[in-house]
Amino acid sequence: MASSTSYNSPCAACKFLRRKCLPGCIFEPYFPPEEPQKFVNVHKIFGASNVAKLLNDLLPNQREDAVNSLAYEAEARVRDPVYGCVGAISFLHRQVERLQKELDAVNADLVRLACTEIPAAASPSAVQHRQRPAVEYNRGGGFYQTPSSFTFPYPLLPWDDDCNPHGGGMNRSI
Repeated sequence: MASSTSYNSPCAACKFLRRKCLPGCIFEPYFPPEEPQKFVNVHKIFGASNVAKLLNDLLPNQREDAVNSLAYEAEARVRDPVYGCVGAISFLHRQVERLQKELDAVNADLVRLACTEIPAAASPSAVQHRQRPAVEYNRGGGFYQTPSSFTFPYPLLPWDDDCNPHGGGMNRSI
């Protein structure tokens, strides 16, 4: 005869520690049996008793965030035992600095290009004002075009003041 008893597998912590997972186990909600490596890393870095003490000292609504932080730090420490999360943060910081320098260089190239092209295109004979409709609004697509009498109280482009031989971009019509 086969008995139909429902067997709940122990949480990853109790399974790893080879103990019976009792009801009310402090680890059970945070270390499910499907994620054994999560507890293995946390145990290796912080120790099971330290994690249990920490979880018991926290309010129940704070425990999940604490376990997620511990798991993240433990995984980072397993990958990089010396620096852990700080190594990952430093790597990302260096990458942001590199990308910022690259962006600055591209912006400088754009300014150089704009400064060389604007004087040739801005000669009085080459400048012709196009008439725009006062306001267009397409109800289906939500298109709105500003009236031609609208003036901006600031330069349209960051390099307008430096490159425009006709007094910069302050208070001019579009």
